[in-house]
Amino acid sequence: MSANPPPATAVAQPPLIAGGSRFNAAGRGVPMGNGWTWLASAWSLFRPAAGTWIGMLLALFVLAIVVYLVPFIGPLVMTVLWPVFIAGLMLAARSLEQRSEPKFSQLFAGFQARFGPLVLLGVVSLVISVAIIFAVVIVTGVQISTMPDPDALFVTKQLLLAILLISALLLPLVMATWFAPTLIALQDMGVGAAMKASFAGCLKNFLPFLLYGVITLVASAIASVPLGLGWLVLLPLLFLSVYTGYRDIYFE
Repeated sequence: MSANPPPATAVAQPPLIAGGSRFNAAGRGVPMGNGWTWLASAWSLFRPAAGTWIGMLLALFVLAIVVYLVPFIGPLVMTVLWPVFIAGLMLAARSLEQRSEPKFSQLFAGFQARFGPLVLLGVVSLVISVAIIFAVVIVTGVQISTMPDPDALFVTKQLLLAILLISALLLPLVMATWFAPTLIALQDMGVGAAMKASFAGCLKNFLPFLLYGVITLVASAIASVPLGLGWLVLLPLLFLSVYTGYRDIYFE
């Protein structure tokens, strides 16, 4: 027996977010219950710097509203820049994992770290989204701007069909971009490789994401009750859960 055995706590119950783990771009399947663990681990990252996280998300919310007020071009710009802001939040999350204090300025860190690939990801996401919407509109023949009264029921059915088709076709894009900004910013991956790795990671973890979605839906309803004040906590947790999910799926 060693004269200096390691303490039991050094090997028992390793945390979900553990530094020094080996990165696996292919990702791995995790148990269904980890859909809850991602949120629980996000809370452990949120709690030490709650004020900073709430401040960053409030700033992002206000900035998004201001940009969206610009006719036509505003939503396009925000869509393209969205991965840049996500990357900044992920860098702040990594700071907490490394026992460093996250800084409010890290919200804009994506403009300095991997800005080109992150913007390209936003452009690719925008182009694919617009292409899907236009294709569905053409196929279904739905016209949202004109709804003649005699055919109101028919138009409503068309619109419902269009919404369902768009949602189904956008799901693979959501899977391909869920972890992509994180993989680009933290792992220096290219846009194509990051989207492929993100899609694979989501596909391998359908059940955890299903549980995650159900919990998020319930939490969203609860957060909306007291004048929506619960979103001050829930929104940072949702962003942080992207990071904890990334650490869980892509690190062994």
